[in-house]
Amino acid sequence: MPNYYSPGVYVEEVESGSRPIEGVAPSLAAFVGFGRKGQLNKPTLVTNWTQFTEAFGDFMEGSYLAHSVFGYFSNGGNIAYVVRVGEEANANNARAALPAATSNGKEKVDAFRVVALDPGDGGNNLEVSIEKATHGSPDDTFKLSVKKKDQPDPVEVFDDLTLKPGVQNAVKIVNARSTTIQLDPAEPDAPLKTMPALGPMTLSGGKATNGQPIAKEDYVGDSAKRSGFGGLEEIDEVTMVCVPDVMAAYQQGLKNGKTTFTLEDVQVVQQAMVAHCERLGDRVAILDPPPGLKVQDMLDWRAKTNYDSKYATLYWPWIKVSDPATGDNIPVPPCGHMAGIWARSDSTRGVHKAPANEVVRGAISLETRITRPEHDLLNPLGINCIRELPGLGIRVWGARTISSDASWRYLNVRRLFNYIEESVLDGTQWVVFEPNDQDLWARVRRTIHSFLLGIWRDGALFGATPDEAFYVKCDAENNPPDSVDAGRLICEIGIAPVKPAEFVVFRIAQYSGGASVSE
Repeated sequence: MPNYYSPGVYVEEVESGSRPIEGVAPSLAAFVGFGRKGQLNKPTLVTNWTQFTEAFGDFMEGSYLAHSVFGYFSNGGNIAYVVRVGEEANANNARAALPAATSNGKEKVDAFRVVALDPGDGGNNLEVSIEKATHGSPDDTFKLSVKKKDQPDPVEVFDDLTLKPGVQNAVKIVNARSTTIQLDPAEPDAPLKTMPALGPMTLSGGKATNGQPIAKEDYVGDSAKRSGFGGLEEIDEVTMVCVPDVMAAYQQGLKNGKTTFTLEDVQVVQQAMVAHCERLGDRVAILDPPPGLKVQDMLDWRAKTNYDSKYATLYWPWIKVSDPATGDNIPVPPCGHMAGIWARSDSTRGVHKAPANEVVRGAISLETRITRPEHDLLNPLGINCIRELPGLGIRVWGARTISSDASWRYLNVRRLFNYIEESVLDGTQWVVFEPNDQDLWARVRRTIHSFLLGIWRDGALFGATPDEAFYVKCDAENNPPDSVDAGRLICEIGIAPVKPAEFVVFRIAQYSGGASVSE
């Protein structure tokens, strides 16, 4: 308390006693896979589809990353982290070095490099031309056009480009909008600062490849090196982890007739995903089964992998969507669409609501259609089925984890606990180093009780009264003198989560009209 030495009126600011806990964001997905471009092994935040294409490019053959992210945003997702893995996807692509308008008098100077986006030798027929800008000054602006050798007209034209920062920056515009090329500095990590010379330049040197050079270690990564999904450990906000392109690598191996990436490798990656989520304890892995499975195949694969975790979930079958790259309907892993449905359910109902009986937006059909007897075999194994129901469309028809523990059977229970645990953790940091006495215990009780009361009122906890729904214990009984002397404050919290009505049973009997029925 401050000392006062002269008469007067004084104002003091004091702590109110307890501080409110704000709930964390319950639905933020992380995706790991292949991209046309973008920095490798760097978690990049995207909040819409346009930002994704600017950072990683559009749909591409041999990758499900773009389809999964698109499905995530289409189904209600709004924030995601994306990690591009593997070796440089354009290492064997056609390229050209555009000369600078001036030289240093001793040797040739390049303005920048142009790299084709089409993989392998697909870009060897491209020609890039540098011309005078239509409107800007010829000293600091230029026009860049891209044409194919066998076509008279350019396929892309970018006018009034400049090397200066701003909306007309050449790298910013071309790399965000072009579907054929990417601009890189002539020297790695150096900014573009030399104007290109006028004239055409043909891309060459593209070599056919056998697909994405990827190994299981690329997905798993290393938390120390911030690579793969190991790099996601530093991002506390992530609550869902999806690795759709682990199946792309497996399919690529089948297509090439090689065993470069086997189902055993898939299993190693998915087990690492589960271990990652269990170790951090604040996120859930959304696993994808292999493509093209029938019901018996799915049962066999589930028995072979024998995953058992309350921090992972599994959806089947694959869904068919329209592929803008080819114009065909193709099957894609369901993880991205499911993550979007989780986010949609969280925003409309709350994290306590099981993310099931929801329409899968963008799904045209399913790779495999199942019947109720077949579903009876799959559901007890924790396989969340996606079904096409008459009059209801294509819907998620399961909400289980892959845990054998009945207490953690339902996905919404696991995610509700994750939400509460993370919110309490973030909202009670003020307690550290406070005097560990009865006053602090009471403040902690009030803080957590107020937070859980709001959750109960939202319908997330089971019970007609708050006392039936939860309890908070922080007193001398669980904080004895030896614990206080050790610098520990222990608060015990118990909650009764709501569980989904998975099996709705109506018992119908014949009613005799003369009998009375009590309400």
